[in-house]
Amino acid sequence: MVKARTAPDLWLIVSVLSLLSIGMIMVYSAGAVLAFREYGDSFYFVKRQLLFALLGIAAMFVTMNTDYRVWKRYAKIGLLICFVLLIVVLIPGIGNVRGGARSWLGIGSFGIQPSEFMKLGMILFMAKMLSEEQTSITSFTKGLLPPLAIMGTAFGLIMLQPDLGTGTVMVGAVLLVIFVAGAQMKHLLSLAAVGVAGFVGLVLAAPYRLLRITAFLDPWQDPLGAGYQSIQSLFAIGPGGLMGLGLGASRQKYSYVPEPQTDFIFSILAEELGFLGAVTVLILFLILVWRGMRTALTAPDKFGSLLAAGIVGIVAVQVIINIGVVIGLMPVTGITLPLISYGGSSLTLMLTALGILLNISRYAR
Repeated sequence: MVKARTAPDLWLIVSVLSLLSIGMIMVYSAGAVLAFREYGDSFYFVKRQLLFALLGIAAMFVTMNTDYRVWKRYAKIGLLICFVLLIVVLIPGIGNVRGGARSWLGIGSFGIQPSEFMKLGMILFMAKMLSEEQTSITSFTKGLLPPLAIMGTAFGLIMLQPDLGTGTVMVGAVLLVIFVAGAQMKHLLSLAAVGVAGFVGLVLAAPYRLLRITAFLDPWQDPLGAGYQSIQSLFAIGPGGLMGLGLGASRQKYSYVPEPQTDFIFSILAEELGFLGAVTVLILFLILVWRGMRTALTAPDKFGSLLAAGIVGIVAVQVIINIGVVIGLMPVTGITLPLISYGGSSLTLMLTALGILLNISRYAR
């Protein structure tokens, strides 16, 4: 057993807590108007965010001080529970529909997203599976096909909700784990070609996804429909300039940018805090990814290395997609910005996962 360091990676802790603090401020600033209009309380969103942040910090403290190798024992049962939840949420009358997707379990305004649990559960299982000595990842049929089949099954269940954004994040993180595990590049390139073809098929199968693609290419073709979110997001970012309009001074949060406290919170941040504020957030995410990958590279065993890479992959893929959508480089999809956007189960699970990453950093060489 490798002896743990006395403290986790300080850079990781600072970046996580800084992003969380910025997120708390921006959830209030971006969501106050909508919260007052919908619930009669401008603090509605930030109070709930604070509750889940405290739960997440408590969970992060526990996982940060729990030997990460413990989770290897529970990886299989954890994945099984995640699959059961993904099936249960699809049952009418049990799963709740929000934003056009049957992806929530809960009562009233309190709920959890099983797909969020699946992201972490899948990474834990893949790290265990691919770190086993008998697994030969260089073999396509024996090493690569089994994890791909498991990932594909989970992705299929998530798409039945449907939730392409969360499914894409999970797939991206798993592929990073597979790459770090030593998969051959020719196999990964073949998978990429199949993935592109599959993505085209998913787009053609659902008219609303095709509308999002056409709106991405030219949002002004339908400025009040499919292109509305992209246009309003850019209208928010543009006036921000170098220094921003000032905290709380956003104009686009007044019923222009839909749900400004969630998917498009970065556009409100750029409007209020300007280019410097947006770059500060990006630098903090880069620090998190840098120190996370450093932890993966210096972890004492393969399981820790793959698990750290997977957690970093969840964060990195989600950040890339969210900001890509906000600045108009990607089609609109429902992906939140980690640690910044309003969200209960997503925030709590993200902090829990980052606690595991911090624990791995305590053992790093």
